[in-house]
Amino acid sequence: MTDARTSSERELARLASADLNLLVPLLAVLEERSVTRAAARVGLSQPAMSHALRRLRSLMNDQLLVRQGGAMVLTPRAEELVAPVRRALHESSRILSPPAFDPMVDERIIAIALTTSTAFVLGPRLQRVLARRAPNSTLRLVTSNLDSPTMFTDAGIDVLLLPEAFSSPYPRERLYDDRVIVIASPDVRADASALELITEEPHVVFTGVPTGRTRSYEVLDEHEVQYTVRATVSDYLVIPHLLTTWRGVATHRYQVGVEFRASHGLRLLEFPFPIQSLAIHVVWNPWLVDDQYRRWLRSVLIEASEPLRARAGELL
Repeated sequence: MTDARTSSERELARLASADLNLLVPLLAVLEERSVTRAAARVGLSQPAMSHALRRLRSLMNDQLLVRQGGAMVLTPRAEELVAPVRRALHESSRILSPPAFDPMVDERIIAIALTTSTAFVLGPRLQRVLARRAPNSTLRLVTSNLDSPTMFTDAGIDVLLLPEAFSSPYPRERLYDDRVIVIASPDVRADASALELITEEPHVVFTGVPTGRTRSYEVLDEHEVQYTVRATVSDYLVIPHLLTTWRGVATHRYQVGVEFRASHGLRLLEFPFPIQSLAIHVVWNPWLVDDQYRRWLRSVLIEASEPLRARAGELL
């Protein structure tokens, strides 16, 4: 107990000797990457912000913000500071003035990162739920750089909806299930099995993955299935559109396929071999400190995805 108290006293002594008021301009500089914009953001004059930056550089023994070519960029040390400084100020704000979150009047931007396929099936359902439960909010869907290590800090993302196959260093929670299926043009042979269509019909293949091939085609190759590729695309959602006007076949997501079957009459068949699930997981911004808002948003995600969970187990 004595050692813990001594350590705590030393930490308080260090804090007492530091100017904690510098944390506010520090975060502004880190996020704005501009002395002028940072000054305007916190209500300081530009000379006062420049003076604060000089003090911060001396305190941190780092330049923090430097010119590189025609732009101002953060130093590696400054990049490391973004998340902890933001969290410290958020926590301080909560202690001094606990927020009262009322979704019916709140006007915040709800930022969600997800793939285009997830946005296609879940986005409209999310918007409908939010229109009822948070009518003054704005939904921002971000469909790029899902694997960026600075996505949460730079893009201001509240939550990431990540396919099961994608890795993440943060805890995750399953939102709804999805799986690989075979989709085909309406005019393909009606009595053909999925494997027959795969070998008989020309393929449209998605190439927007690091390996150049999705897992479904790796599985087909492992089983030495012969197929013919006639088109490749880098946008996954282009594939169903192409198959409505061009005879062929592809592998895709079940949840997307169901939507296109209803609107475009595509044929859907189960993938002929065992393959990894494509379930969608929820990964929260680890620096999102508003627990009341996070619990509420979690309930919104669960409500919006309920129809997807309900149909996930249906066989084609």
